[in-house]
Amino acid sequence: MKKFLPFLASGLCLLSSCTVGPDYKPDHFPLPDHFAGQPHPATKEEIASTEALLKEWWAHFNDPVLNDLIERAIKGNYNLQSASQHILAEQAVRRQAESDWYPQLDANAGGGDTRYSISVGNWVNRPPNPLNHPHASLLTWGARANWEIDIFGRISRQVEARKRIVDETIEERRGVLVSLLSQLVSDYISLRTVQERLNVTEYAIKVAHDGSLLVERLYSNGVGNTLAIAQAKAEEHTERARLPSLFAQQERLIHAIAVLMGEMPGTIEPELQKRHKLPLIPSFPSAIPSIVVANRPDIREAERHYAENTARIGMAVAQLYPNFSIPLTFDPNSSALAEAFKLNAMSWNILMMMSIPVLHGGKYGAQIMQARAEAEESRLQYRQTVLNAFREVEDAIVNWQQDNELVSQRGEAAKQAGLARDRARKLFTAGLTGYLNVLNSQQTALTAQDEAVLARGKRLDDAVTLYVSMGAGWQGRELADTRLPIEKKEHSVLMRAFAR
Repeated sequence: MKKFLPFLASGLCLLSSCTVGPDYKPDHFPLPDHFAGQPHPATKEEIASTEALLKEWWAHFNDPVLNDLIERAIKGNYNLQSASQHILAEQAVRRQAESDWYPQLDANAGGGDTRYSISVGNWVNRPPNPLNHPHASLLTWGARANWEIDIFGRISRQVEARKRIVDETIEERRGVLVSLLSQLVSDYISLRTVQERLNVTEYAIKVAHDGSLLVERLYSNGVGNTLAIAQAKAEEHTERARLPSLFAQQERLIHAIAVLMGEMPGTIEPELQKRHKLPLIPSFPSAIPSIVVANRPDIREAERHYAENTARIGMAVAQLYPNFSIPLTFDPNSSALAEAFKLNAMSWNILMMMSIPVLHGGKYGAQIMQARAEAEESRLQYRQTVLNAFREVEDAIVNWQQDNELVSQRGEAAKQAGLARDRARKLFTAGLTGYLNVLNSQQTALTAQDEAVLARGKRLDDAVTLYVSMGAGWQGRELADTRLPIEKKEHSVLMRAFAR
């Protein structure tokens, strides 16, 4: 038996490559060669330019303040830090699964005194004897070990599944990063849009105030009437009434940006209340479907979820096969320390054990069916994720193309409305038109200029949507060092010795 056990263990180790269950194969979803919203497929040069653009797409808005906010948010955002800790937790769980490959060993030692009852006996044949020694000393030490031989790959498939889960959490973190960048840039664009609208409104107030002074001056010179004065003052107050809601919106956006950066609302007002123009419109990224599939975190996560569920099929199938293990016990016992290490005190047990399922009412077969169905479900969800991603990209491309026309028309409308307002004032001053025409032209000019600013803001926001729909922003951003702040000296001696 002693000669047979090492040979058997070696043979089982050689057989451990017989991993059951299907191996993961990526689902090859047929992709078009270009998006429908593009006039022609992207060239190699355009593809190379887009791949470089994806890494730090926000830098192409040419706004140093925005670039600084992005870097601070990546370092300070708590959702991103939480996602990083989730990765570390899943990595630790994977290491726990890997530990099943190795022998599990526990040592024990103990000792003490025991007392036996002397009042127990057979009153017919053997009465209790008070001369019996009721006390005994016991010393014990030893070890318990068990080693499961992973012949059919149950542990291997479990480790594979846990590795896929780690990959999923990495993609989740990338998704959090992409979402953070999208929200921060969108809020920043909205903030600058509001500030430009404030500029437009304040200029409209100045125009209305100048108009009110002009009407009063003409009235004092015997030209005009009190109706025009009342209309001019009403217009000025109407324009001033626009300011509170715009200022409130500005503060809400600043608070939102502060929270995204991991800072307390109210701490960054001074640096963001300084008004800046809207960022520049970046260049159009010429994408192809394969770039989107390779970069979208949600697609990558769905693909790894499919791989995880494929590994779980093997875990379920392995339960139908025999399980081999080598249990070992070593448990010397004695009554004195001098006897504890002698041969007579030794006792041990080493076996080769096998267990095989025989009758379980179809439970394991049902578990295999469940695992296969869940794997197929995740494959179909992967395909649906790809379709949803392509729809988002197509929508973003269309919006990008239409925004050019929108910005152009809104800009021209604002220009012409401003000219009409100035001409109406000149005609009123010359007495060639009533003040009602001046009021209408001022309101039209304010509306047109405000809509022109909103159109430019929407143009920039749609650019953000296109970049995000392509999965841009996480490339080149490695997982930061997020180890828990626990020093080794705080662990026990055994933890420091065996924590490898």
